[in-house]
Amino acid sequence: MPHVRRAEYPKVNSSYVLEYVEVIHRHHKRTPYAANTFPVETYPWHCDNEALFYYGAPLPTHGANHSANTYWSVYTSSSNPLAPRGFNGTCQFPQITRGGLDDSWQHGNDLYGVYHDLLGFLPEKYDPNLVSFRVTNNVITSQVASMVTSGMFSGEAQQKFPLLVQPASIDSLEPAYTCLAAKNNFSAYGVGSSDSGWTSHLKAASDLYATLDTISGIPPTDSGFHMSFDRYFDNLSARLCHAKPLPCNASNPSLCVTQAMADKVFRLGQYEYSYLYRDAGARTLEYSAGSYGIWVAELAQNLRHAMHATDSASTGNRTSSGIRYRHNIAHDGSVSRLLSILQIEKMVWPGMGSEVVFELYKRRVDQQYYIRVLWGGQVLKSSNLGVLDMLQVEILVAYFDGLVGQRAKKIPSLCSL
Repeated sequence: MPHVRRAEYPKVNSSYVLEYVEVIHRHHKRTPYAANTFPVETYPWHCDNEALFYYGAPLPTHGANHSANTYWSVYTSSSNPLAPRGFNGTCQFPQITRGGLDDSWQHGNDLYGVYHDLLGFLPEKYDPNLVSFRVTNNVITSQVASMVTSGMFSGEAQQKFPLLVQPASIDSLEPAYTCLAAKNNFSAYGVGSSDSGWTSHLKAASDLYATLDTISGIPPTDSGFHMSFDRYFDNLSARLCHAKPLPCNASNPSLCVTQAMADKVFRLGQYEYSYLYRDAGARTLEYSAGSYGIWVAELAQNLRHAMHATDSASTGNRTSSGIRYRHNIAHDGSVSRLLSILQIEKMVWPGMGSEVVFELYKRRVDQQYYIRVLWGGQVLKSSNLGVLDMLQVEILVAYFDGLVGQRAKKIPSLCSL
């Protein structure tokens, strides 16, 4: 997906000084989730061209026993009579694929090309006092982070990069914290609901569903595949993203999903995300603010800290965190909720690597702070806040505070906690 790159980057004029950057993007391409595969897949999927490392190491390393670089190697045993669901082969479902790893490295390299090479904002070498990386508890985000960090600071291949992660039960980035009110709100209009605004497209697509079910072997009673097009979307898009053929029926190889069928699934998936996060009206904002409000409050607080740190440094009295660049690696549900909160004019299903960037500037002439928000590398247009290009930062922060409160103090009541 488009992201910040030097060739297309809209550079700000010299009357502004860049003070802080926060990036959030979806992970890069992966194998489908096991739940989204078909009962019988007619060809295997191998991942022998990469290794997923899982190991622990003592800190500090000096004088300690050293760990080995151990990685998982997927295999099946001839003594195990059970077959895995979906694809045979040597992959995890999901895992970031070799292509996704390369895309992740390029993404990091492109960001470095703008924020270091073009703007001189990032340090030449990784400095944990200036730069931080954050992931979710889903390991695929850490797989992406290992390549993004290398792409940004490629001369330091053996550098150790701490990845910030919150406890799984309260992770705001994924998000994984409980918000019963938001869940109930979503259940009233979204996936699994009987709301006519949601069910109308499912009924209209009944013939497509019947054809896909016949080919895939998915039972028509499987609610996971029939409450939305999410699972068919993931299954088919993962194949095409990796230049794999569209599936055929296991018993009748002449009965196959066509490109036209896949395109219909993709269009319906785009419709669903637009409906769930924007088109269903005010309840979409209520849902997103409740379920993603903590991360937004963290962003607002990071902006406050950055302004305070800059002002303190200008008087020789730096007291706040000196982090100038924060990088969050998340999921489609993370980015979708954020776009909903920002009230983006045209909502889409965020593709692999989809990116939102918050740039905090100080104007030289009046020493005031302004914010610019980039979506896909270009200025984001909001139906509520307007064009997010050099907006006074107080306006955006006040908007976030109005929704969720400073330090997310409204979330416990909003979420009925």
